[in-house]
Amino acid sequence: MDDPKEIQKRKTEWEKSTLKPWVEKFGERQKEFHTFQGMVPVKPVYTPTDLEAMGIDFLKDIGFPGEFPYTRGNEPNMYRRKFWEMSQYSGFGSADETNLRIKDLLNRGLSGIFIALDLPTQIGYDSDHPMARKEVGKTGVAVDSLEDMERMFAGIPLNKLTSIRTTANTIAPIWIALLVGLCEKQGIDPNSIHGVTQNDVLKEFACRGTQIFPIKPHLRFTTDAVEFCIKHLPNWSPLQISGDHIVSMGARNIEGVAFSLADAIQYLHCALERGLDIDEVASKNEFLVSARGEVFFDDVAKFRAIRKLWAKILKERFGAKNPASLKMNIIGFGSGAALTRQEPINNIVRTTLQCLILALSGVPSINLPSYDEALSTPSQEAARIALRTQQIMAHETGVADTADPLGGSYFLECLTCEVERKAMEIIKKIDELGMAAAAIEKGFYERLINRGIYDYEREFESGAKVKVGVNKFQAEDEVISIKAFRGKPEEEEKQKMRLADLRRRRNNRAVTQSLRLIAEKAKGDGNLVPPILEALKNYATLGEICDALREVWGGWKAKPSLAM
Repeated sequence: MDDPKEIQKRKTEWEKSTLKPWVEKFGERQKEFHTFQGMVPVKPVYTPTDLEAMGIDFLKDIGFPGEFPYTRGNEPNMYRRKFWEMSQYSGFGSADETNLRIKDLLNRGLSGIFIALDLPTQIGYDSDHPMARKEVGKTGVAVDSLEDMERMFAGIPLNKLTSIRTTANTIAPIWIALLVGLCEKQGIDPNSIHGVTQNDVLKEFACRGTQIFPIKPHLRFTTDAVEFCIKHLPNWSPLQISGDHIVSMGARNIEGVAFSLADAIQYLHCALERGLDIDEVASKNEFLVSARGEVFFDDVAKFRAIRKLWAKILKERFGAKNPASLKMNIIGFGSGAALTRQEPINNIVRTTLQCLILALSGVPSINLPSYDEALSTPSQEAARIALRTQQIMAHETGVADTADPLGGSYFLECLTCEVERKAMEIIKKIDELGMAAAAIEKGFYERLINRGIYDYEREFESGAKVKVGVNKFQAEDEVISIKAFRGKPEEEEKQKMRLADLRRRRNNRAVTQSLRLIAEKAKGDGNLVPPILEALKNYATLGEICDALREVWGGWKAKPSLAM
């Protein structure tokens, strides 16, 4: 191995005799270069001496794939065993339309699905509620009852899918009960499928806003879902934590890493207080981490660092023993928020870069946005291209033939170390504030997110941040020819009619009794999933169940923001 002192001596000579005269003669594109939205300066070149200066030890900090701290991936041979799971975000105005889309994607090689729910469903309102007016089916499928689930998956055996995921953050226990009830209707064992529920309510309070109840009962509701799955559905992942929304809302990449891990720490503490075992809970967790594709190496470093941080936190802070607990199970998402309405065909290039980043980062599952996602829920053609992009990346490029092909890059390893160091500083600050829930209530998350939004918009408006086709290289005569998917206006009325018909046909006495039981359980400390499952099998609606809980817990009320 080369002598570090000799390398440093040669580097100093190179800077003096080669780099400096060159820059003085020809200049550079800009005065300073930074990455991670200004948090980390970028040098002209990186060498082994930079790793030494940062205290990076190959065996301890980088190591080998499949070994602690899993910087280079969870499996020793990574994609040489099998390609990543190819998943797709799907959900339309009605259960029938969603059913057709899922069948189409399955026929084209899809192995996992990610159900998009409409906004009323996400915040616990039935389609006929006044708050749901003109929102039914707009951002995904409307699910009011078990009957909608039956229609959505008609002719689709659940146990033929590798996974079923959804963004049911604030209604997670209800979604879990819906899937269990559907399994019973299909006559299959719920443990024969892999159900995954995002169930990340802290992220909703921090940035997205679909929370229903105050934060304390919501954490209880979240933990109910975790406990039920640990005890009854060992093949399920009841807690998928999402950093994608936090970054899309404005947080910088490193802050998104810190917030995701801090939220996970809060959930783990809640589970431990419930008497659950750390290895049982942590081994079932999933993390949704996005690749925006805007700064290539930022994203790759982020994935490697968050994997390493998770392993160290679980081992050192929680004393986890099971290797499965230390391996972060990442669902790699291409970021739809990084796509543009202007010149949307350009988004095919952007999603291809996102897919490359995710593959090079060694994630076990990839969910890629469609090029028209900035315009609407993805059209059938766009969803097909997103799937084909993954298939081309897997079968035609060779990026999956070796584990962590970028590992050992001096630049990348330095970036990975910077993410780890700066993210841990933020996590320590959150701990000082009383962990994630308290930090959110005190406005800490909001303050950093607002700063990120301001910095991004300032750079965008000044042109320092370039978005091709938006603030630079715009097409003056652009005409968008894409036929974006639009929900049918009449579907809202049809959904209301189906809901009214269900209420006429069901046993309303049994529904009333089951809702009363849910309310009684909510007043105590028992797990709410079993009574919710019973109510759903009686065809109580999602809105009725949430109303019963609102009566006990109250609804969430916004407070004046102090985050400046």
